[in-house]
Amino acid sequence: MPAPGTLVAHYADTGRGPAARCRRSQVHAVDQVLLGLDGGTLLDVGCGPGMMVRHLLDDRPGDFAVTGCDRSAAMVDAARRRAGDEASFSVGDIEDLPFADGSFDAALAMSVLEYVDVGPALRELARVVRPGGLAVVTMLNPHSPYRLVEWALRRTGIEALAPRRLRHELWRAGLQPVDTLFYDVTLLVPPFDRLVTAKSDRRRRANPETTVARGAVGRLGTGYLIATRRVAGPI
Repeated sequence: MPAPGTLVAHYADTGRGPAARCRRSQVHAVDQVLLGLDGGTLLDVGCGPGMMVRHLLDDRPGDFAVTGCDRSAAMVDAARRRAGDEASFSVGDIEDLPFADGSFDAALAMSVLEYVDVGPALRELARVVRPGGLAVVTMLNPHSPYRLVEWALRRTGIEALAPRRLRHELWRAGLQPVDTLFYDVTLLVPPFDRLVTAKSDRRRRANPETTVARGAVGRLGTGYLIATRRVAGPI
C-alpha cells in the first residue's frame, strides 16, 4: 500500500489526466444537486484531503456548516490544513459514523461506496441525516464503455454497482432516490483517453455542463450519482 503522504497527494491532484478529469466532473454533478439547498449542516463522508470541503467553503461561502469525516487520520490532518477553522473534522468509518442520529441536513459520500460493504454504509448514512434531509452518493459506472475497457485491461478488482442495484440498496436503507446524474461523460476509452490534448481538457473545464447527463447519453458517464431523501421513521 502507498504511504499516507503519497495517497494524500494523489487524491489532491487537480491537474490533467483521467482521474483529475473525472473528479472535476463529479464535483460539478454534486454542485448541481446541491443547488436546491439553501444551506444547513453538511457531512462529507470519505472527505480525503478535504478537496470537496474546500470547494464548498469557497463556492458556497456561509451556506453550509461543513463536517468532514475519513477513516484515514492522515487524510483528516490534510483536510484540516486545507480548511483551517472553517470546517470540523472527525476520523471515522462510513460503516460506523461517530455522529448522533439526524445530525445533518445533508450528507455526501463521494468515491466511497466502491470500497465498503454498501448495505451497512448506506444505513449509517441514512441514520445521521435528519428525516427529509438530502443524501448524495456516487458510484463508478460499471456499464460505461470506459470502465468496461479499463477494468478488463487493469483488473482493478473494483466491484461497482449498477444504478438499478444501488437504487434498490438505497431504498432498503431508508433513502428515497429522487435523481440520477451521470458524470465524466466521454466517448474515449483507455488508453486513448490519455491522449487528450490540453486544449480539449481546457474546453471541458470551461464547460463542465457538457460532462454530465441524464438518460441514454448518461450511460457514457464513467461514474454516476444518486440524490436521495431520507424517509421519515426509524432506520
